[in-house]
Amino acid sequence: MGRFVVTLALLAALVYGGLHWYYGHAAERAIEEQLEARGLDAVELEGVDYGWLAPVSREARITARVRYRGASASLDIRVVGHPLFDDEVRLELDGLQALRLSIGLGG
Repeated sequence: MGRFVVTLALLAALVYGGLHWYYGHAAERAIEEQLEARGLDAVELEGVDYGWLAPVSREARITARVRYRGASASLDIRVVGHPLFDDEVRLELDGLQALRLSIGLGG
């Protein structure tokens, strides 16, 4: 009985790990597609952060870190739908969390 519980827990951890990785990959791809669709090809997506429960819910809040030339920003995005389970996923911009500007002095 003990081995069964350990095996089941290990299997659940592997499934959740794969779902967590896929969710991040799908979120990055969706954000990049939205940037390209709006003509913002020069904006570079540095990464996406989301909570542990985001991959198992149909609505989540994620933070995307973007960079454009000397400026970087963190965007709060609301994801409605699930990339794996739903046909349509909607991204809504909640707000700008942080904006950092770098001004270089060079010759």
